Amino acid sequence: MPAVSKGDGMRGLAVFISDIRNCKSKEAEIKRINKELANIRSKFKGDKALDGYSKKKYVCKLLFIFLLGHDIDFGHMEAVNLLSSNKYTEKQIGYLFISVLVNSNSELIRLINNAIKNDLASRNPTFMCLALHCIANVGSREMAEAFASEVPRVLVAGDTMDSVKQSAALCLLRLYKTSPDLVPMGEWTSRVVHLLNDQHMGVVTAAVSLITCLCKKNPDDFKTCVSLAVSRLSRIVSSASTDLQDYTYYFVPAPWLSVKLLRLLQCYPPPEDAAVKGRLVECLETILNKAQEPPKSKKVQHSNAKNAILFEAISLIIHYDSEPNLLVRACNQLGQFLQHRETNLRYLALESMCTLASSEFSHEAVKTHIETVINALKTERDVSVRQRAADLLYAMCDRTNAKQIVSEMLSYLETADYSIREEIVLKVAILAEKYAVDYSWYVDTILNLIRIAGDYVSEEVWYRVIQIVINRDDVQGYAAKTVFEALQAPACHENMVKVGGYILGEFGNLIAGDPRSSPLVQFNLLHSKFHLCSVATRALLLSTYIKFINLFPETKGTIQEVLRSDSQIRNADVELQQRAVEYLKLSSIASTDVLVRAGGTGGRRLPPGPRAGTGWLRGAGNGARGLSPPGGAGSHLAPGRGLAGWAGWGMGHRPDPSTPSPSADLLGLRAAPPAGSAAPTTAGNLLVDVFSDNTSATSGLAPSTEDNFLSLPVMQPGSCQPQMLGLYIGSEGHRQGLAHLFSPPPPRGRFVCKNNGVLFENQLLQIGVKSEFRQNLGRMYLFYGNKTSVQFQSFTPIVTYPAGAQLNIQTKAVEPLVEGGAQVQQVLNIECLSDFTLAPLLNIKFRYGGTLQNITLKLPVTLNKFFQATEMLSQDFFQRWKQLSQPQQEAQKIFKANHPMDSEVTKAKLLGFGCALLDKVDPNPDNYVGAGIIQTKSLQVGCLLRLEPNAQAQMYRLTLRTSREPVSRHLCGLLAEQF
Repeated sequence: MPAVSKGDGMRGLAVFISDIRNCKSKEAEIKRINKELANIRSKFKGDKALDGYSKKKYVCKLLFIFLLGHDIDFGHMEAVNLLSSNKYTEKQIGYLFISVLVNSNSELIRLINNAIKNDLASRNPTFMCLALHCIANVGSREMAEAFASEVPRVLVAGDTMDSVKQSAALCLLRLYKTSPDLVPMGEWTSRVVHLLNDQHMGVVTAAVSLITCLCKKNPDDFKTCVSLAVSRLSRIVSSASTDLQDYTYYFVPAPWLSVKLLRLLQCYPPPEDAAVKGRLVECLETILNKAQEPPKSKKVQHSNAKNAILFEAISLIIHYDSEPNLLVRACNQLGQFLQHRETNLRYLALESMCTLASSEFSHEAVKTHIETVINALKTERDVSVRQRAADLLYAMCDRTNAKQIVSEMLSYLETADYSIREEIVLKVAILAEKYAVDYSWYVDTILNLIRIAGDYVSEEVWYRVIQIVINRDDVQGYAAKTVFEALQAPACHENMVKVGGYILGEFGNLIAGDPRSSPLVQFNLLHSKFHLCSVATRALLLSTYIKFINLFPETKGTIQEVLRSDSQIRNADVELQQRAVEYLKLSSIASTDVLVRAGGTGGRRLPPGPRAGTGWLRGAGNGARGLSPPGGAGSHLAPGRGLAGWAGWGMGHRPDPSTPSPSADLLGLRAAPPAGSAAPTTAGNLLVDVFSDNTSATSGLAPSTEDNFLSLPVMQPGSCQPQMLGLYIGSEGHRQGLAHLFSPPPPRGRFVCKNNGVLFENQLLQIGVKSEFRQNLGRMYLFYGNKTSVQFQSFTPIVTYPAGAQLNIQTKAVEPLVEGGAQVQQVLNIECLSDFTLAPLLNIKFRYGGTLQNITLKLPVTLNKFFQATEMLSQDFFQRWKQLSQPQQEAQKIFKANHPMDSEVTKAKLLGFGCALLDKVDPNPDNYVGAGIIQTKSLQVGCLLRLEPNAQAQMYRLTLRTSREPVSRHLCGLLAEQF
C-alpha cells in the first residue's frame, strides 16, 4: 500500500480496512472490529482532547463498521462536533456520519439543526452545499419543519452561487415529497419559475424537477412556467451539439433537461398564446425531423438519448391531442420502430401507439400498421412486447377490422403465455360483442373462447352470451345447434357444459326435429358430462332436466330415473339432494301447466332481458389494464352498467342471465314466487329487491324451483311495501283513494349516506335510483319498472324545484309507453348553484288500465351530496375550529341513539355522509372528527364536525361548524337523523 501522508488521507483507516479485507473468517473479522471499537471508545473517553483529524479518522472507522452491518452506539457526539470545524474534509465526514447513522428522534437533532443553520448562514458555498445535502439525505419531517422556510430563501436569493442553487432546488424537492404540507407556498414560487431562464444549465435542470413536482398540486401558481419552458426548450432543440459542450451527451444537447421540460409541459393544457404555441409546435416538429436524420454516432448512448427526447415529445403530442399533423407524424415515426431490432424500442412504440389509437386524428393512421402488429403478436420472443401488441390490436379495433383482429387474437390465445390469457379472453369477449353485426359469429367466437381457454373465461362472459341468445330470436336455433356440437367433444370444459345446459334447456326444442339431436340424445349428451362437473354445474344441469320434462314429455321417465337414483336423492351435498327430491316430486305430481306456472325458468322459456347492447363492457373493461372501450369517441356503452351485481349461478346462486346486473335491471323481474304459493303469480309478485338492506331471503319461501335459489331477497307475494325517501305527497283524498297501494313511508333521510337503492315501490311501479356526485356536479339514474303485465300509457316523469332549491337539473325524456314487465331509464344531470335545504320533487303521471296515476316524491338530492372530503392535521383542525367560534356558525344536537352504537357502522355513515374522518385529532379516541368542503358553483363552504357518543347513556352529541348558519343547521339535522 502506498504511503499516505497525514494531509492527504487517513493511514489508520486504510490499514483498518485492509485488515478487515484480509480476515479469513467471520470470527476473525468480528474480533478485529471489537478490538478497533475498544480502541476508538478509549480514545473518545480519554482525558486528552482529540484534534479534528483524529476525530475524523475514528468517525470514518465507525461509519465503515456500521456499513459492514454492525451496530454503533457511540461516536455520535464526536460526529456532531465535526460539523463546527472549518475544514471541508472534517465537516464532510461529520455530515456523512449524521446522514447515515443519526435518526430523526435523536437527542442530538437540535445541535445538528443549529450547525446546519450556521452553515446555511455562512455564505460559504461549500459549507452551504454540505448542509443542504444533509437535509435532503435525512429528509425527515423534523428536518422539513426546521428548514422548509429557509431552503426557499437560499434558492431565490440573488447572491446565491449556482452550485448552491442546484443543491437548494433538489433539497426543497426532497422536503416537498416527504412533507408537502410543511413547505409554504409564498412569493418565492414566482421567483423559482424564473430560474428556467438561468444561464447555468445545472440550475435549470434542478429547477425543472422542482417545478414539475410543485405544479402537480398547485398548477395555477406555476402556470407562467409554460412560456419559459417553451423558450428554453426551443433554444436547446435549435442548438448544435457544440453550443452546449458541457451539457452535450454523445452529440445530443442537454437530453436530460429536454426530457424534463417536455414532461413539465405535460402538466398543462396547450398554450393559449398563439406565439408560444407556434414556437412549441416548431420544437416538436424539429424533434421529429431530427429523429429521421442519420445518427451522428454508432454508440448506443447516442440513440438512447435521441429516442428519450423523441418519446417524451410524442407523449406531449398525445397529451395535447390538438395537432392532427403532429399526431400522424408521431404515428408514422412509431411505426418505423415496430420492426426495430431493439426490443425496448418496439415495446415503447407499441405502448405509445395504444394511446394514439384513442385519438380521432390518428386512429386511421394507427390502423395502417395492423399487419405489423399482428406479426409482432405471433413472432415476438418477449412476452411483455406480445402483451403490448395485444393491447394495441384491442385499441385499434373498429367495425372494419373487428373480425380480423378477433380471429388473430383467438389464434394467438392457443399458444399465449398463461400470465396474459385472462386479459386476452376479456379483450376478445368485449370486441366480439361490441362489434358483432352477425350474432351467429358472436356465438361462435365465445364458444371458441371457452373451448380454447375455458379456465380463463369468467362467469360474466358466458352469462352475457346467454343473455344475447335470449334477446335474439334469430340466433337461438343456431346457438342450440352450435353448443350441441361443441358438447360432443371428448374433452369439454365445464363452462361449455354450463352454457350448453342453459341453452339446450331453453331452446333445445328448436333442434329436436333432427334425429341426430333428438330430446333423448340431448339429455344423454348433457348427462354424460354430469359426473365430471362441480356441484354448482350439477345443480344447473338438474334444473335443465326439469325444463326438459316440460319441453320434451317423452324424456320424463328417463329423467325421473336419474332424479330417483341414490346418487341424487341421497347425495352428500344438501343442495343437490334437495333439488333432486323436489324436482322429482314436482315432475310426478304436477301437470305441464303447473310446471309452466310454478317452475319459473325451471319449466318455461325465459322472457328476453333488457336490450342494452354492450352494457357490461364498461365494468369489464375497467377490470383489466388497458381495457378502456376501444374505438375512442362515440362509444355506445350504457353508463353505469356493469356485471358487479351478478350472483353465482347454480349452487345457491341462480340469477337470470337475461338480467346482467342490479344497475341494468333494478327490478329483477325475472324472479318467480315459490311453487305452491297461494298468492296469484302476477308480474307484480315476481320482484327481487336488489337494494334491500336485508340480505336474508324472505322467511317461508320453500326453494321448490331453481329460481328460489337466488341469493337476493325475494319479496313475498302480496307483501310489497312502498319505499320512499320522504313523505308521499298528494291530496288527502288521493292518498285515501290509493290506500290499498301504499303503506306508511319509512323515515326521512334514507339516502343521506348512500347513493343507490329503491326510491319508491308499490304494486304497480318500482323506482330505483343510482347516483354519483363530484364537486358541485352530479348525475342520477332513475329506473322505472312496470311490475304489472299491463302497459303504462302517457308515462311522464317531471322534476320540479321548490322555492329556494339552488339547483340546475337537466333531464332526458323517457318513452311514454312502458310495456308490462319492462324497465325504462331516465338520466338527470345536476348542478349545485348554492347551498340549499329543500330537495327537488319528482312527479310521475301515467295511465294504468285507463286510470290516471299521480305520484310525487322527493328526489334524494341533499346538500351533503356535494361534500368533498378534506384531510387535515390536528393543529390545522383546531385552528380552523377556533376561527368558527361565533354562535351562528355552530349547530349542536344532543339526541338519543335510535340504532345500536356500533363504531364501524358509525364510521361508515360518516364516510357516506361525505366528510373525511380525521384520526388522532380528538383527545378522546371514542369521538369522531370529520372535515369537508361543500362545493357549489357560487361558493365553497368549509365544514368541521365532531360526534361524541356516550355508550352508557345511549346518547350522542353532534357539533357542526361552518361559515354559514343555514348550512350548519341543515347538515346537523340531516346527520343526526342517521343515528
